[in-house]
Amino acid sequence: MDKKQGIVIKTLPVLHMSCASCAGNVERILKSQEGVFDASVNLAAATVKLEFDDNMTDAAILRDKLQAAGYDMVTEDGPGSGQKVEEMRAAEYRKLKRNTILAMFFSIPVVIIGMFFMNMPHASLIMLILTTPVVVWLGNRFYINAWKQALNRHVSMDTLVALSTGVAYIFSLFNTLFPHVWHARGLHAHVYFEAAAVIIAFIMLGKLLEEKAKGNTSSALRKLMGLRPKHVLMAGTDGNTTEVPVEQVKPGDMIVVRPGEKIAVDGVIVSGSSWVDESMMTGEPIPAEKRAGDKVFAGTINQKGTLTFRAEKVGAATMLSQIIRMVQEAQGSRAPVQKLADRIASFFVPAVMGIALTSFLIWVLAGGENGLSQGLLALITVLIIACPCALGLATPTAVMVGIGKGAENGILVRDAVSLEMMKKIDVVVLDKTGTITEGRPVVTDMRWLDGYDKYSRVLASIERLSEHPVAEAVAAHFGGHPTIEISRFESITGMGVRGYSDGLLFLAGNKKLIEENGIVTDGSLAEAAEVFYRDGKTVIWFAAGQKSVAVIAVADKIRATSRGAVAELREMGIEIYLITGDNEKTAGAIAREAGIEKYRANMLPGDKAEFIKKLQEEGKKVAMAGDGINDSAALAQADAGIAMGRGSDIAIDVAGLTIVSSDPGKIAGAIRLSRQTVRTIRQNLFWAFFYNLIGIPVAAGILYPLNGFLLNPMIAGAAMALSSVSVVTNSLRLKWKRN
Repeated sequence: MDKKQGIVIKTLPVLHMSCASCAGNVERILKSQEGVFDASVNLAAATVKLEFDDNMTDAAILRDKLQAAGYDMVTEDGPGSGQKVEEMRAAEYRKLKRNTILAMFFSIPVVIIGMFFMNMPHASLIMLILTTPVVVWLGNRFYINAWKQALNRHVSMDTLVALSTGVAYIFSLFNTLFPHVWHARGLHAHVYFEAAAVIIAFIMLGKLLEEKAKGNTSSALRKLMGLRPKHVLMAGTDGNTTEVPVEQVKPGDMIVVRPGEKIAVDGVIVSGSSWVDESMMTGEPIPAEKRAGDKVFAGTINQKGTLTFRAEKVGAATMLSQIIRMVQEAQGSRAPVQKLADRIASFFVPAVMGIALTSFLIWVLAGGENGLSQGLLALITVLIIACPCALGLATPTAVMVGIGKGAENGILVRDAVSLEMMKKIDVVVLDKTGTITEGRPVVTDMRWLDGYDKYSRVLASIERLSEHPVAEAVAAHFGGHPTIEISRFESITGMGVRGYSDGLLFLAGNKKLIEENGIVTDGSLAEAAEVFYRDGKTVIWFAAGQKSVAVIAVADKIRATSRGAVAELREMGIEIYLITGDNEKTAGAIAREAGIEKYRANMLPGDKAEFIKKLQEEGKKVAMAGDGINDSAALAQADAGIAMGRGSDIAIDVAGLTIVSSDPGKIAGAIRLSRQTVRTIRQNLFWAFFYNLIGIPVAAGILYPLNGFLLNPMIAGAAMALSSVSVVTNSLRLKWKRN
């Protein structure tokens, strides 16, 4: 749940929806209630995202309105609510499975009698006895829901099923009990019990397969949820540990995690060292080394040693919970390509009912002595075959699988709009620091004249006393060196540091510091420094006494994957720019190393956004990748903002996609994922439309004047079920495509 400006935003599970028309009905019912600002249903996830004023209404009132229309909504959203919903859906699935098996058990003999033994004594009566449990008991939810929806002036797939099977059953019941009415007119009293029974059985079987397949589409989300342990070991002040539910953990609590255990909340290590498997966040298979002061995240797995860490973020604030929320919201969002399907679904069922009635009347008027029975057959078949399930599932199932697959690969997609937009990108703008580079200075090169063994400990010790980021990089490089005592340490603003060891003066800083202290500079060191300068690196001169002994190059090192990422994007036909607030020399050096031909240096945050706007004015679709607060304006301006996941929260909030591991190689993967998902959506929509375009006229009997073919309602029921399953199965193919 989220709250902003007095408005409550909740995503709640909805039960008993069966098609796109159901989704539209739920939205209309909720939007018509006082205090509700918006309601957006995701049919594949069976959820509704609600935006309402809790001073005017609440979830319980809205649930009652849905129940009156034949639907239901789970209003609890506290701890354990997710498990409760899963249990409810599991129970519903088990009931559906049992009823489907029973319906098939009763229907198979009806089909056998109807096809091969209609002339046996009391055939119609036996079929009536076998069909009645299917219609009245096992399939009664179709009639109950259709009736409730009719009272609310709504129609759905349940309406089509209830009308078609109801007409077939009642017509057959009448002919079984009063066959003489037809015999007196010289006509045979046809019965269609097999159509009513088998249609219900087929639709229930299709629904069962569909629910199973839809369950697979959200497997990525369930995997993420399964990463959260239910209990933790909390360390007390007396040194003892107590196992407590994870819900009881508060920021500041000390948590102990043993080898092989999952980390329950986000925090900072206080003691211990280990290797932690963070692949669920970063997608990287190699565990990360963790020591005191390092951060750990919920859902990751401690591998080697025992860690004690201080909880910082718990519950919904953990990174894992944020990832789960992002995936849920994204899977529930609508892609622009779905708008057409939504518009068609809104009038599809009434149109089908009109076509079915028209075909019935045409058969009655022009069909001769069998016109009435064949007209009823056509009416039943049209109502059955035109189920809009496939149409309603085409987009959300593909979006769910695509976004779930992205999450498994460390690509978090905020919404379906962002996912679809990535397909259209023809320019990718990459920020330098933290995107192409590691985002932290490291020592890249060193050149010593002599005295390395003697003076490197002094350099490490003197730089440890400095607070400058460049000095920290040098100190980190010599991390294994034991420190020695430095006396009379002094930090000189804008130049470097100085200090004494064993009475000898040592200087570490830029060229100006060396020159102002009259230090003799060696020619070979000067040449090395010039090369470092040319590559855009920061150069530290180190002097002992009155003589320079070393030059050290420090730079923000390019990521190991950057060059490959750039090459891959170029192969995809995408134009690439590097932009940075750094100087021209450094920008050029990094661009050359990464294989980027076009770059812009000395860019302020506003300049970055303006540059992207200029590209957009040229008609280009632009993706921007960055990690800092200074990138936020550019990320917001871009058609697709990509936040590198180890950057600022603001950048992540603004962007439509987040690369959890900050690996630029994932950008090409996000574009491929978008292309694959949109292609799948279009395939699904094509087959859903094509199926109805062909199926409805055939069901109405358009082929009968040409070759005498009339579609059997049983075959129509099987085809309708198969269409929904095929759409979901096609979406699931996304899981196995290369990303």
